[in-house]
Order: sequence, then structure tokens, then C-alpha cells
Amino acid sequence: MKSLHKILFAVAISFLFTSCFEDLDDKPIDSVDINDFVYKAMDTYYLYKDQVPHLLEDKVSRPDYTSYLSQYTQPQDLFETLIYNRTTVDKFSWITTDYLALEQLFSGLSTTTGMEYGLVRYASGSDAIFGYVRYILPNTSAESAGLQRGDLFYAVNGTPLTVSNYRGLLNQYAFTLNLAAYNNNNTTDPDDDSIDPTPNTVDLSMVSYTENPVYKTTILQVEGENVGYLMYNGFVANFNESLKNAFGILKANAVQHLVIDLRYNSGGSVTTAALLGSLINGNFSGETFSKLQYNYQLQSNNTSYTFSSQGYSLNLNKVYVLTSKSSASASEMVINSLKPYLTVVQVGDITTGKSQASITLYDSPDFGRTNADPRHTYALQPLVAKTVNVLDEGVPPTGLVPVIEYKEQLNNLGVLGNENEPLLAEALNDIANTNKTSHSVEGKSFEAVGDSNDFIPFSKDMYID
Repeated sequence: MKSLHKILFAVAISFLFTSCFEDLDDKPIDSVDINDFVYKAMDTYYLYKDQVPHLLEDKVSRPDYTSYLSQYTQPQDLFETLIYNRTTVDKFSWITTDYLALEQLFSGLSTTTGMEYGLVRYASGSDAIFGYVRYILPNTSAESAGLQRGDLFYAVNGTPLTVSNYRGLLNQYAFTLNLAAYNNNNTTDPDDDSIDPTPNTVDLSMVSYTENPVYKTTILQVEGENVGYLMYNGFVANFNESLKNAFGILKANAVQHLVIDLRYNSGGSVTTAALLGSLINGNFSGETFSKLQYNYQLQSNNTSYTFSSQGYSLNLNKVYVLTSKSSASASEMVINSLKPYLTVVQVGDITTGKSQASITLYDSPDFGRTNADPRHTYALQPLVAKTVNVLDEGVPPTGLVPVIEYKEQLNNLGVLGNENEPLLAEALNDIANTNKTSHSVEGKSFEAVGDSNDFIPFSKDMYID
């Protein structure tokens, strides 16, 4: 959702010794104490506990427990040893040194230039990359600079972007963006298309920003019937009322069809995901929307989220959902959870493939926020449960496959919410039952590297409120 300037790490501990950390009251806390919290929290809650030898050994009861903890001078090091298959299975659990900043992020507050973007390689396997603007947040530096969806950029402060340097270059408080242009070289063959540098630049700077994830609500007409379009970019519980109000607009316009745009929505609150499902159809009030399943020792924590009756519910039996590779976790949960109850027509690209949920664990007797140890601000955000629908079906790790496949083309991104925007047009054509393609000649295919969400550690998380 937001281009984050390392806010999670800016308010870090002021100095670090081999085995001591500065606390909030200027009293040192030993690293073993923090490591004790890290181990016990993971030992209790971690979803993949049965796959981690150190956790299966139950080291707390062993006489050398303190010696074991003392091996790790930083809690981050211990935490990483307790992660199951970091590169292939658990790419999402993490630890923060500042849970106060984390709590701000969960409320929707971050720092941003207002430019939401994707990053792709010039050629498969190449280290050289460039970026494209997906959308612009209002009242930000990017809006003031005149950046628009579809703009391309190849460098920052004159330094070309690469897989190795983009995080540092794009994560500065202020920088100059060097723009590029898409060149089809006057042919219809996309293979010879190129991205060419231009002399144009824009200056961007970051500000503290609270993003409303309800980005656009539009009423369109197809064959004389009202179609509601909602672009929703993050499941943020603080903006549940905004989500309800958006559905209020749709209901007031008596929409007969609905298109939910989740193409850039990488996740968020499980509770808000259940709310969205209920707003689409509240006729199933009280029935299971989705289930959370915990590790083998916490089966008593297994939870069901139910549909609820909502005044603004559209009570539709069919919904169109626009997706991309950036659609993850809570977005996938909504699609997967609705399928047993109504027709879900997924349009776009295959999703990320993340069905696990996380929770914030604090250094307190029950790992909750109340009575957290005031001597430090470490907290964990590990995967603790997986989501399944009422039929016990989970989201495949390879992602959810669309019914109507279409990948965004950088030579023709279109205007979000406009009936001619290619991805939305695919959904509208299906609603109109015209069976025609909506897009022009396809552009060159580029391999995705990342996006602006990468600067937010929990950006692709589905978290339990």
C-alpha cells in the first residue's frame, strides 16, 4: 500500500552491546531476557513448530537453556534459526525492534511519496530493472509533481535501478526520479519494444501519510444495468467505516453487478476481510466465512469467522474480482472464502499464494500488548495460523488462477475505474456477455521483481486483529 521509509527501524535501540540493550527507562536489559521472550513466543504460537528442531526439543526445560540463549547476541539471529524454510515456505514471519511504529503501520500510517509502483526486469535474468507507476495517492509529493499511472522510471538521482540497489535508492526521504518512455519502435511486434531513458525528471519527498484503502468507487453502465466498481487497496480495520460507506454508495445506486479491484491489495486484517465478504452478500449471516487453523498444540485456538448482517450489503450471487501477482493473503482469503457461497469470477493474473495469518506477539506473560515488558520494544509478527474456507479448502501456494486471464500491459495500463481500462473492460465484457477481448495489441512481457509494498515488512501479511 505505501512506500515506507524504514519506519520500523528508524526508532531503533540507541546503542547495542554484545549482550546488553538500552531500554525505555535507560536501564539495560540483557539480550538473554529478550531471547527468552523470542523463543517462548515462537515455541507457543509458531504455525510450523513441528517442523523446527529447536522448537520440538522444548529447550525451556533443558538445563542448558540459558547457555543456548546466550549464543545469540541479537534477538534477530535467534529468531531466524526458528523459521521454517525461509526461502520457500515462510517468507513472511518477522521481528521488529519497535512495536510502537508497527502499531502505527497497522492503523494505516506510514511515510510515502505517494507513488505506488511496480518493478520489472528489462530482460529475464537481468539485474537491470525499471519501474512503472500503478497509482498516485492524493495530496502527496507525487501528485504535486504531476506523476500519473503508466509513467515509467529507470533511475534515481541519475543512478540506474538494479535488483541490488533499488531498495536503497527508492527508500530515501527525498530524491529525483529519472523518467523513461515505452517505445514500440513503430512495429506491432512486442519483442522489439524497448524502454528508453528520457531527460525528464521529477523531485519527490516523503511525508507521514494515512492512506484510505478505499481508493475509488464508480458506477458504470453495461447493457442498461448498473455495475459497481470498487478499488480497494488494503484491509485496514481503521477504515472499515469507509468500506461500509463505499458499499452504501453502491447500494444507493442499486447496482446489479459488482467488480472488486484487488489487483494491488496485498493483505491486512482478517476481520476486515470477513466484513468485505458480508458486504458483498449478507444473506449468509451466521454461516462460516473462513476458518483459522493453528499449530498442533493450539487447536483450541482454531477460530471461525462468520458472515454478518450489514445494512449496506448488496446480497449479490455473483462478483467479479480483479487480481494480479500482487494480490495476496486477505485478498486471496476473500476469493477463496466466497467461492462455496456464490460465483466468483476472478479476472487478471494468478495471485501470490499466501494463506497464512500472523499476529503481533509482545513480551508479556500471555504475549499480549497489556503488561508488555517496558524495558524494550521488540515484538514478533510470526505466522501462527492458516486460513481455509468452509469446505476446508486453502489457497494453493502457487496462487489462485483467474477464470479470465489477462496481465497488465505497460504500454496500455489505462485509467483506473474507466470502462476502457483493460482489466476492468475484461470484466465488463463478460458481464455484457460479448465474448470479445478488451485490450489492444499486447506489449512486451516483463518479469516482475517487486513493488512499493516491499518497503513495508508486513505488506503481504494477513494479520489477526
